[in-house]
Amino acid sequence: MASSVQLRRENSMQESPRSPEARVGMQVEDLWDVQEPQLSPTEKLNACFESIPVSAFPPAPQGIEIKSDASLAEAVQILAQNKILSAPVVDVDAPEDATWIDRYIGIVEFAGIAVWILQQSEPPSPRSPSSPSGADFAVAANGITSAAGLGTLSPEDAAITSGNFFEALTSSEFYKKTKVRDISGSFRWAPFLALQKSNSFLTMLLLLSKYKMKSVPVLDLGDGQINNIITQSAVIHMLAECTGLHWFESWGTKKLSEIGLPSMSLKEIITVHEDEPVLQAFKLMRKMRIGGIPVVERGGKKAVGNISLRDIQFLLTAPEIYHDYRYITAKNFLIAVKKYLEKHDKRSPMLSGMITCKRDKTIKELIQTLDLEKIHRVYVVDDEGNLEGVITLRDIISRLVHEPRGYFGDFFDGVLPLPENSRV
Repeated sequence: MASSVQLRRENSMQESPRSPEARVGMQVEDLWDVQEPQLSPTEKLNACFESIPVSAFPPAPQGIEIKSDASLAEAVQILAQNKILSAPVVDVDAPEDATWIDRYIGIVEFAGIAVWILQQSEPPSPRSPSSPSGADFAVAANGITSAAGLGTLSPEDAAITSGNFFEALTSSEFYKKTKVRDISGSFRWAPFLALQKSNSFLTMLLLLSKYKMKSVPVLDLGDGQINNIITQSAVIHMLAECTGLHWFESWGTKKLSEIGLPSMSLKEIITVHEDEPVLQAFKLMRKMRIGGIPVVERGGKKAVGNISLRDIQFLLTAPEIYHDYRYITAKNFLIAVKKYLEKHDKRSPMLSGMITCKRDKTIKELIQTLDLEKIHRVYVVDDEGNLEGVITLRDIISRLVHEPRGYFGDFFDGVLPLPENSRV
């Protein structure tokens, strides 16, 4: 039976070629058809994904790595030019025959670079004159450094983080001369947690959902190098490409409410008001370890926009967008970024604004929206447009599979701890 099913799949692929991601879905389809009938749909999916090696996942188009002796300015330029938010860092001092754990020192990201710089800035004495070349940088650093703390930012904090600050920051020698290896404490994984090519899809999906990893490097132990990085977005794209396959349709046609989404109540959603400093949003995201925050009306429940962790790149790559605003509030930030993208990058997914949906949407429709718009979250609203919940890529993946009891065993024992000065 299994051989006849496989033959039908191969004939189907020849008649109607599918994307590499869809071919992975067809492997799941083959396995789905031969699973034990007494298994539940979720148990079937678990068994299917456990039988597929992670090496079957199509390789990412970019294999960007950053050398440990690159400056922060160079690292930001590499990330911006390749339109990626993070990249693995290669230790230039590692010997040629080094194992992967000695070859790589972690994954650096836009947010880590920005936050590290701001936290390292020494507050100036209020009565001592600042040097002319660093005046704006010193004054603003004093205000922004408080963003890493636990207090709430005030309108005054928004005022001092003006365009002058960010221009001073990105033109400073501090920014240009500090090496990527010097900020290892800001890396998300140092060294990062990686999978071998023989690990299963199920392991990868659980790391991206239950264990909250935004991306999972896949290593070739033979040459000790990364040959793929699988992101949450890539998994969602794979699912979108599986439309029409039996296993996907049986799961994807369920309504969000049927599979327990959104999982957070309105009271649990972290928000920022439109008149609060935008740095308050970034501070909350780092503190709460979340990727995005809705911007809501003052005194209301309607969301007027979304600020995500990836937006922090504009602090380093486009400081000029703030020139028209004395106070960099969340609302002004959204306006400024939109104007900048309309001029420089009309294909950016951030131009789509805030994407919303209702509770009666199906998981399939939501996946297609997320993949089409290239976004990481959708906000659930009622008929009046009031915010009711949020659904992230991780939420969706977590509903696809579940972790069997004792599944990981001692899997995490080989992961070295983060550096003592890590803030991630």
